[in-house]
Amino acid sequence: MSEQKHSHPADGLTAPPRPARAAVYAGLAVLGALVAVAGSLVQGGWFPGGLVLALLATAGVFLGGLRLTGTQMGVGAPAAGWLIAAVLLSIGRPEGDAAFSAGVGPLIYLLGGMVVAVMCATMSRLPQPGTKSGRLER
Repeated sequence: MSEQKHSHPADGLTAPPRPARAAVYAGLAVLGALVAVAGSLVQGGWFPGGLVLALLATAGVFLGGLRLTGTQMGVGAPAAGWLIAAVLLSIGRPEGDAAFSAGVGPLIYLLGGMVVAVMCATMSRLPQPGTKSGRLER
């Protein structure tokens, strides 16, 4: 009798990531950081329209990562880049310079961006090609 190897679903979790996939996630993290930098400037410059625009761009990069990769990690990579950049920008410098203006706008941007990241990460996965739903056909 010949032995057949059966792939276990958890094997994909322990396998090393492919270089192309790692490059995509790294690119998404950089893109998330760039969106955070742009959002920090726009949300304070054109309040309240800039805040809405910044949050829409944030949601766009998170959803774009989800659509591109089809995984929650596709949301996690740009969200991590966004969060790191946003926190570093909110700290400011010893001279007193900061990218975020004073007021409620930056708080809404930071909290809103985190909420958008969680919402996008908890969305159902994209349907895989070739899979059928569990519904009975009529």
